[in-house]
Formats: sequence, structure tokens, C-alpha cells
Amino acid sequence: MANTLLTRDQAKALTDRVLGFATADETRVNLSAGWSGNTRFAGNEITTAGGTTDVRVTVTSTVGKRRASVTTNVLDDEALKRTVDQAQRLARLAPEDAEFLPEPGPQQYATVSAYSEATADLTPEARALAVERVLAGVREAGAAAGTSTDDLFVAGFLEASAGVGSAVANSRGLFAYHPSTNVDLSVTVRTPDGTGSGYVAQGANDWAALDPQAMGRRSAQKGMSSRDPQTLEPGRYTVILEPQAVSDFIPALRGALNARSADEGRSPFSAPGGGTKVGQKIADERVTILSDPTDPELLTSPFDNEGLPNKGAVWIENGILRNLAYTRWWARKQGKEANGGGGLKMLGTNRTLEQLIAGTDRGILVTRFWYIRSLEARTVTLTGLTRDGTFLVENGRITRPLKNFRWNDSPLLALNRIEDIGQTERVSSGIVMPSLKIRDFNFTSLSDAV
Repeated sequence: MANTLLTRDQAKALTDRVLGFATADETRVNLSAGWSGNTRFAGNEITTAGGTTDVRVTVTSTVGKRRASVTTNVLDDEALKRTVDQAQRLARLAPEDAEFLPEPGPQQYATVSAYSEATADLTPEARALAVERVLAGVREAGAAAGTSTDDLFVAGFLEASAGVGSAVANSRGLFAYHPSTNVDLSVTVRTPDGTGSGYVAQGANDWAALDPQAMGRRSAQKGMSSRDPQTLEPGRYTVILEPQAVSDFIPALRGALNARSADEGRSPFSAPGGGTKVGQKIADERVTILSDPTDPELLTSPFDNEGLPNKGAVWIENGILRNLAYTRWWARKQGKEANGGGGLKMLGTNRTLEQLIAGTDRGILVTRFWYIRSLEARTVTLTGLTRDGTFLVENGRITRPLKNFRWNDSPLLALNRIEDIGQTERVSSGIVMPSLKIRDFNFTSLSDAV
């Protein structure tokens, strides 16, 4: 599949060709090109497999302070001219942008090596072998527990992509190019009686970083262990959140780190009487959360949709709010530097999940959350459900599976109730989170879903 990659020179030639057709005051061209392939499995066998190869060109035209965009994937001169012309005509009809800024000029970008040939070469045959490795792991777990694979329902989804994740060019001479690959695998194992379910998901740029057999084994163990769950009354409990659950919960803070809403008094990071809480302690001193496209565990695009560098930032350092996210317009208005992008990572420790469990007198182990919705923006309070493996921990060990809960809690407030932090995992593209042990997590009701 690697031959689907547009080289830097090819991408530059294509964007130059589009810009050559433009007559607007300013023009920006966004390019994405490459291949994606997926394999779905259910009932212990592959059910579907597919793939796409595509090149998409988006033209954004500026006339005065008016802008409009049009997208095409037809690349002959006639189609590209038509796309440019349509964008220009729509721009003339658009209302003026009260927060208009001109296109940026040439920029300098960090080097991000996010392209893996192992991922780019993940053919349908290679993906089928990966599914077989998942099933082998399930068989191992089943044999160890005296359970046949036929007594377990295995399902999942494997998706890989490779190509030009993004390229940007404009009429002011800016050009940015970022090739990347990404692969995500999720596995669910359920018991035939419908009472037990286990789930594991991982993502990486490099396919070699994933171990499908280990994922199959782990999800099967969790699925078998979670059958016949028992009821525990809702209330406030110490929880141990696996990295998947943490990645479902903590990244909601990312949107709250918006500088404009904080400056305007609409944010949990707005200070009483005006200003922001930058420089103040807002979390446990063990909490550090950052964004960095060059981090080997993140490896995200070094620029945004406008071609501005994604410089990332340390948002929270040792519990202290260090930065807020500035858009280009708000940064200019406030005399700051635009920042953001670069994924999201919370630093962990060398403590394993098993060690967090062993150090817990009584608590609840949560595999993951789902169906999460916002309740209150000023405190970042959310609601959601546990799913695919919830367990009671007593005297340092898992004693029984539990029925799932609905919960109401805030990642911001929870970061002030941390008891322990474990090792990190890259759960999905651009998200790296540790396991967390949090006291007084608020479970509000029960859920019969597995």
C-alpha cells in the first residue's frame, strides 16, 4: 500500500497547480491523500473487509473579509478550475468575518516522523492474520480457564491508514507537508449468556507496537471474569480507572482549556474578579498534562488546518495550570502566541495496574466509560456509564464482577482526588493516558447493560 503515498514534491506540484488557477485576494489549499483499510470481525470470524484510496483537495478563497471553501477529489485541470471558481463565487456571497485574519506566510515546523512502512503495508491478508492472532489469544485464555473458544463471542475492528495526513499551501508562499500512518485495533469478548464482556483497544503509528494476541487474551480474560455480575449500591467509591477509562474521561478537559472562554469569565479556569487561573494550583501535584506533536508516544501533525505550527503546550504541570489554548485571532487580540494541537498526554509512573489494585482496601475497577455527555461546563461535570468489565476490589484483589453504573463526575474535580497514578498506554491516535486511582468517584445509579 506504500505506493499510494504522495511525495512532498508531488503534493507541492498539485497545490501549486490549484493556486495557479486562483484569482481571489487569497487562496488556501488543503490536501489529504492516501489509503485506509479496515477489517471487521464478529462471531469469531471476519465479516467484512474494505479499503479506500483517495485524494481530497479543499480550496478556501478569500475576497476582502469573506471566505468560502469547496472540496473535490477529481484532479484534472477542468475539475480543479471549477472547484476554485466555485469557492471564489461563494466567498463573494459570504458574510464578512468579524474575526478575519489574513492567511499566514511561510512557517517553520518541527520534524515529526509519524510514517511506518509496517502500517502502510497492512494488506487485507496481513489484517486477516492479525485477526487470527486475536483469536489465538482468546483460545489461550479460554484454555487456561477451561472454556472453549466456541463458548466465547469475539468481535472487533481493525483499521489502518497511510498517506499524506495533511498538506497545506497558500498564496502567501506557505507550504506544509506531513506524511503519517495510524492503526487502531479494538477487541470485545462476550460470554454466550450475555452477562460477561471484556474490551481492549490500542492505537499506534507503527503496527509493530500492537500485540493482537495479547489483546485477545486480555479481553477474553476480562470477559470471562465479568460474567454473572452482582449488584452494589450506587454511591461514592474509590475507583481504579484503566487507561481506556481515563482516556474516555480526562480529555474532556482539553476543550475547557480555551483561553478565550477563560478570559471572558465563562470557564472553570476563569479567576473570580477577572483574569484566569494560570499559575494557580488546580489539581493534585502529581498531575502533569501536555500536548506535543513530537512526543514519540503522540506523533501528531506539526501544523494545523491553516498551516500554523502546532506547538503544543504543558497545560498542567505538577498540579499547576501553566497554559491555556489560544487561537490565532484571540492570541493576537490578547498579545499572546497561538498554541495548541499535538494530541494529549498525562504523565504516569512505573506502577502497574496490578500494583494499584494491590494497594486498594476497597474500590471499583473500571475498564472503560461510554455514552458520555456534558452536564455542566463551568465545572466540566460529565455523566456516563461503565462498560465491558466492572469489578469490586477488596483487600488488594478483585473479588467479584459488578453490574454497571451510571456516574456523574468531573475530570477537573477528580484530578484533585487522586490517590495513585499508574503506567501510561497509547489508547488511540494522539491520546496517551495512565491508569488512575481516584477516591470518592460518584456513581449515581445502576445499569443492566454489559
